[in-house]
Amino acid sequence: MTSRLKAKHQRLILIVIALAALIGAGLLAAYALRNQASYFYVPAQMVSEPPAPGEAVRLGGMVQAGSLRTEPDGVTFAFVVGDGEATVPVRFAGILPDLFVEGSGVVAEGRLDPGGTFVADNLLAKHDENYIPRELEEMTEHQAQQVVAETTDEQLDPGA
Repeated sequence: MTSRLKAKHQRLILIVIALAALIGAGLLAAYALRNQASYFYVPAQMVSEPPAPGEAVRLGGMVQAGSLRTEPDGVTFAFVVGDGEATVPVRFAGILPDLFVEGSGVVAEGRLDPGGTFVADNLLAKHDENYIPRELEEMTEHQAQQVVAETTDEQLDPGA
C-alpha cells in the first residue's frame, strides 16, 4: 500500500520549506553584516559615552574654525570636530574631499584610539544649501538657471 500526499499537503510542505529558507537567508545575511554596521555619534555623545577603542563608528559634526593643520608628512591632517556642546580631535591620512573646509559639516568614518583621538579612514564633506558649483559661480542667475534647465532636459530625454 502506497500513501501519497495530497496536493494540498504538498503545497503546505513547499511553503514551509520556502519560509524556512527565507528566514535562514535573512539570518545569514544579518550575521554576515553584523561587523559592517557602524554607529553614528556626534561629539557630545562620543565624549559622554565613547565607543570601545577600535570599534568602527561614524563621527559627524562641524569642523572647528582654525583647527585644521597639516602634519609634517604632508598627507596627514589633524582637525577638531564639534557640535556646540563638545569637541573631538580627528586625524586623517589621505586626500581631503574638495568640499572639506573649516566651518563646514563633515562625517568621518573610523575608530577612536585609546588616547581619545578619532582616527578617520574616510571623510565625507557636507555642503550647505547655499552651495554653488564652480562652473556656475561666474554666471548670472539667469544663465545658471538656463544651464540647469538644459542639463535637466538632457537627463530626462537622453535621445534629444
